[in-house]
Amino acid sequence: MQVSNDDVEKTIAAFARLDSRGDKKAMNKLAQRLQKEQPFLLGASAAIRTERGDAVGEAAVFYATLVWAMFDRGRDGTLPRLTQQNLSDAQRVVTEALAKVDGVADKPVHERVAPELVAAQPHIYQKLAALLAEDVSSNAMTAETAGLIIAPTEAVIEAFDAALDGRRPGEQQGTVVADDKVGRNEP
Repeated sequence: MQVSNDDVEKTIAAFARLDSRGDKKAMNKLAQRLQKEQPFLLGASAAIRTERGDAVGEAAVFYATLVWAMFDRGRDGTLPRLTQQNLSDAQRVVTEALAKVDGVADKPVHERVAPELVAAQPHIYQKLAALLAEDVSSNAMTAETAGLIIAPTEAVIEAFDAALDGRRPGEQQGTVVADDKVGRNEP
């Protein structure tokens, strides 16, 4: 399931509104929802904070949350819960795909992507590149920080794409309704 450009833009607009209003209550609700629905995703992003420091960790959590929100927008139900295995497998896929790209380490940070991954979610990758380039050029984050978070962010994109596509499904959440109700109350 490819995330539409419209869903990407609406997500960016919603995050911009939250940021401009400084609505801590709404931001806390979003964080609580992320913790409830995607604890492994949040844990993996928080681990980056422990390994690399506050600035890198906060950027990793922000971009992971943003990607989650992009996939979540426009869906009727809750996204599958990503497991640690989903995230590990996605990181492996991203690492292997990036290894196929000649001179990837020499490219500007926002261009360190694999075309095969971009093809699956072009609108998300286009926005990710624009946001990272803007954050680096405006000194909102260093190029080093952007370089440390781009691959984990790509892994989040790959994990959700694979879960929704059924290649590596996560845990289903929400109410599951059986097609046929079998039991003693049947006529």
